[in-house]
Amino acid sequence: MSETIPASGAVPAPPADAMSADERAAEERDARGGAAGWGKYILTKAGGALCSLVMVIVLGFFAFRILPGDPAKSITSGRQVTPAQLEAIRHQYGLDQPLIVQFWKYLTDMLHGDLGTSYVYHEPVTRLIGERVGPTILLTGSAALLSLLIGLWLGQRAAWRRNTTFDRVHTGIALIFWSVPTFWFGLLLIFLFSGTLHLLPSGGMMTAGTSYAGLALVVDVVRHLVLPVISMTAVSYAQYLVIMRSSLLEEMNGDYLTVARAKGLKEDDVRRRHAVPNALLPTITMIFMTLGGLIGGAVTVETVFSWPGLGYLTYQALSAPDFPVLQGTFVVFSGIVIIMNFLAEIVYRIIDPRLRK
Repeated sequence: MSETIPASGAVPAPPADAMSADERAAEERDARGGAAGWGKYILTKAGGALCSLVMVIVLGFFAFRILPGDPAKSITSGRQVTPAQLEAIRHQYGLDQPLIVQFWKYLTDMLHGDLGTSYVYHEPVTRLIGERVGPTILLTGSAALLSLLIGLWLGQRAAWRRNTTFDRVHTGIALIFWSVPTFWFGLLLIFLFSGTLHLLPSGGMMTAGTSYAGLALVVDVVRHLVLPVISMTAVSYAQYLVIMRSSLLEEMNGDYLTVARAKGLKEDDVRRRHAVPNALLPTITMIFMTLGGLIGGAVTVETVFSWPGLGYLTYQALSAPDFPVLQGTFVVFSGIVIIMNFLAEIVYRIIDPRLRK
């Protein structure tokens, strides 16, 4: 007996139920593989971040021990003390112990959330950092938001109008600001707007000797915030502009843009809906990395404008030297950078499907 073959020569399709079962099994395998891949990826990146943080903690202890100066003399600054009293102070703070003993105490205290006691302020370092982290976030957050908005907006328009006057002028200005030292630009702003025009305060977070409250307090803080934010924004927005411009230029010859134009979309819609979202992918990593570095870079700006944040606290600790404060702020700054880099890796994998493959 022979089987009957359809006249068309086509192979009979498998039953619909069988195909559905196979597809479901494939989807389940993909889901399990994707979840396992995500778990392995996150664990790998988290392990790398943890190793970096451990290195930062170790480096934070030994790096500041090579600074010149005697912490005991800083503690007794402005007072007449005898050599015996200085030796007693060194013993009180454990400065007369071997370096390895000091390091072990530093590690054990940090594991318990204790960053030590400031030599200068005579307060727990955790409290000092907690009091000053708010002003730093206010300053760097405002500067980061403005830098991001200005840089990405100008970058996409400069790329879309490449080789025009708009492109040359804004790219040139951004590169000039990028090359200017932040502290020098801050001093220039103080000289112009505070010393010459008397429009804005030259430093601090609030006007000394006042007791503003409510809206008056907000206005006073904003007036003090303007110059340091301008100083940080002018130097940092160029990074977003340059990255966005170069990324968008790489996308402008894509076939998908030609198809979008062929469908009758306006040029602004082609840029906004199709080109810019793809060009943002390499910018995401830069955004997170810059946010972390911006907080660490607040040291110079806060010092120039006497802004009472972590940066100004670090500068004052360097002058002492105040080892516990330096170690604490160094770990905080470095930890923020490490966390931002870790988040950049995760977000980039989420928004770019090619990495998930």
